[in-house]
Amino acid sequence: MSTLKFIFLLPVAALLLFPRVCGAQSPNVGRPLTPEEIKKIDITVAPDGKGLPPGSGSVSAGAAVYAKSCQSCHGAQGAGKPQDQLTGGLGTLASAKPVKTPASYWPVATTLFDYIRRAMPITSPQSLSNDEVYAVTAYILSIDGIVPADAVLDAKSLPRVKMPNRDGFISWWPKPPR
Repeated sequence: MSTLKFIFLLPVAALLLFPRVCGAQSPNVGRPLTPEEIKKIDITVAPDGKGLPPGSGSVSAGAAVYAKSCQSCHGAQGAGKPQDQLTGGLGTLASAKPVKTPASYWPVATTLFDYIRRAMPITSPQSLSNDEVYAVTAYILSIDGIVPADAVLDAKSLPRVKMPNRDGFISWWPKPPR
């Protein structure tokens, strides 16, 4: 009979304690971020270029930054080894062995900028200046002829770059009002 009382009293005790547990103070772990702190980490760049920072970079400047910060992982001219290939692969997506690179796969050039800015170089993410990120982006895109060798990219010109696979995806991104 005592087991039956325990089984009955357990839910009753839980119901009586529930308001106290729910009303308990938070564990005081962390604090709300300030608007300045949020601005510092809110670095997302949208496909249409919204969020691109000020600055600019040329293909020639990008070649120097690439040699210093990228080539040891991605090889000469983005050919790959030991890490992923960044160039080439055009026309391979429908083949048995597709080569997915920014040039062959990504539908918008702003994605390349966003990824480099956010995650590269792998040993020191977010260490490149905005000008260096624009420059490396221009350099990588120039290798496959997407932008000319004398291109200078910035917040206005980068979203206008036409990527070879721009029609290879169905965009879920809302179209801006006209």
